[in-house]
Amino acid sequence: MNSESYEKSIEALTLISKAITSDQYLEDILRLIVIVTAQVMGTKVCSLWLLDDKTNSLTIRATQSLNSEYLKERSLKVGEGIVGTVAQQNRPYMALNVLEAPLFKEKDLARKMGLVSILSVPMSIRDRVVGVINTYTSEPHEFTETEQNIFTTVANQAAVAIVNTELMVKTKVIQEELETRKLVERAKEVLLRRRNLSSDQAFRWIQKRSMDSRKSMREIAEAVLLSEEI
Repeated sequence: MNSESYEKSIEALTLISKAITSDQYLEDILRLIVIVTAQVMGTKVCSLWLLDDKTNSLTIRATQSLNSEYLKERSLKVGEGIVGTVAQQNRPYMALNVLEAPLFKEKDLARKMGLVSILSVPMSIRDRVVGVINTYTSEPHEFTETEQNIFTTVANQAAVAIVNTELMVKTKVIQEELETRKLVERAKEVLLRRRNLSSDQAFRWIQKRSMDSRKSMREIAEAVLLSEEI
């Protein structure tokens, strides 16, 4: 990789870093990562797979390829194929020709698309693997140490984006749960005064209205509080 390409790669990594710290949706960030990475690496296809801890499998979530066959939803178990092995071992994998790589599972697809060499890197943060990112060339290519380092940096940044999004979602869920509890407690106080109910009776009243109306307890609590203001 020459100095001009290296400078372009730094610009690309900066672009990715800015996207990761923004409030863009995760899908948009992952899409940006594969597009920019393919451009910087000068590779034919870049794909990103995310790990589902519950099913212990990886599913393809982003690619810049427009090939209809490659865009099909696919998944691999941890330890299965190149992607699964990289996730399991948490270390990169390279093959000069995927058609000669025993671990590679999609040889027919590779022939159709003209995929030759692969560099596959785990997306990990603090030894936790969250996914795998692959890049393919259309000609035999030995990835240089610089290319490997850049690709690994991209993979690590992608991992940060994913983990940050998970934390934001969890934080939002916790906040909503706390707000709901506060609203329910306030609604119970209203019911205690207006209907002369005990705390447990007031809670069951809200719970029953929620079940009967198929609305959340938060919605019922808000309705009770609104009626107090009328």
